[in-house]
Amino acid sequence: MTQRDWMPDNTNPLTPYLMVKDAERTLAFYKSAFGFEGSVMLRDEHGAPMHCEARYLDTTLVMFAPEGTFGSPQKAPLTSGEPSPIGLYVYCEDVDALVTRAVGVGAEAVGDVETQFWGDRTGCLRDPDGYVWTFATKVAEFDPAKVPPGSAM
Repeated sequence: MTQRDWMPDNTNPLTPYLMVKDAERTLAFYKSAFGFEGSVMLRDEHGAPMHCEARYLDTTLVMFAPEGTFGSPQKAPLTSGEPSPIGLYVYCEDVDALVTRAVGVGAEAVGDVETQFWGDRTGCLRDPDGYVWTFATKVAEFDPAKVPPGSAM
């Protein structure tokens, strides 16, 4: 057995699975806002989406399904009224351009795009389901001397 036989090709071992209000709308948003490509949309016998997959750069996979699919009680943050307990951190080639594009198609900017002390330029966005995504572009090497005073390492 090769090292990768135990998981699908072009997949990261950690894959988020999100519950969303409308899978088709979410897929369209992820494509236009974030540059994802749709790779799978499984439908039930009535044609309603029940499992979706979107890929980014052939290595990042996000799976999602409409609320209630497979009997799941999980809800999107927008439906539950609670902030998502997880954040999604994705590297991209040009964070400034991605944030501008995403806001233009309906993402909500959460703060400004800024260069962080660890060397990434980041921008945070809230998607229509309430999930918060941080997109980052590495712009410098990490320099321990730039860690803010009082931070533990």
